[in-house]
Amino acid sequence: MPSPFDQHRYQVRLEWGIDGLVRLAPADIVVVVDVLRFSTTVAAALETGSVTGVALDASAHEVSLNGAAVAEAAARTGSVVLLGCLRNAAAVAAAVLAEQQRRGARTSVSIIAAGELASRDELAPLRFAVEDHLGAGAIVDALGALGIDHTAPEAAAAGEAFRGLRGAVRHLLTASGSGQELIDHGRRDEVLAAAAVDAASVVPVLRDGAFAAF
Repeated sequence: MPSPFDQHRYQVRLEWGIDGLVRLAPADIVVVVDVLRFSTTVAAALETGSVTGVALDASAHEVSLNGAAVAEAAARTGSVVLLGCLRNAAAVAAAVLAEQQRRGARTSVSIIAAGELASRDELAPLRFAVEDHLGAGAIVDALGALGIDHTAPEAAAAGEAFRGLRGAVRHLLTASGSGQELIDHGRRDEVLAAAAVDAASVVPVLRDGAFAAF
């Protein structure tokens, strides 16, 4: 039965983590947003052309406490699974539009912000991650620019947050908890690269257990 919390009335939906994915009504497309750093890292690897695919395997789970797990859970739903981030937000929106045109029908989109887990324990609580909120909002904003704008309130709020804070994205990522953690490990360049809005055109799509360019 439909739930007041499954956002089934809306074309563009937004939730957090695996529990959020389960809570939402089934969608044609699931966009997993893990800005620091799974989504950004996979997109960068495909963009360089050094690899043609990035496996969603044990090594991927080692890199990502949550993003890889969300992508794996999304794959089990039968949805088209994309990875989105700040760097490829406009490209993700264009890929969604292309998939909708290919289907010839309105296509539902669940944007899942990965958030952060406190530890590798699967029962660890999910922590709000500002970078994923902004990344999800950037994709919502880009979808709206293409006319895919029937958004759930949760998605609309993220889109407005991104629009209002777009000029401060670089500062917000470097100042965030996730950003500070990476900077403490000598990865400041990765954080700055992740903050570059629409700097990439590659959209990773999950096919047969590996991400390839859409």
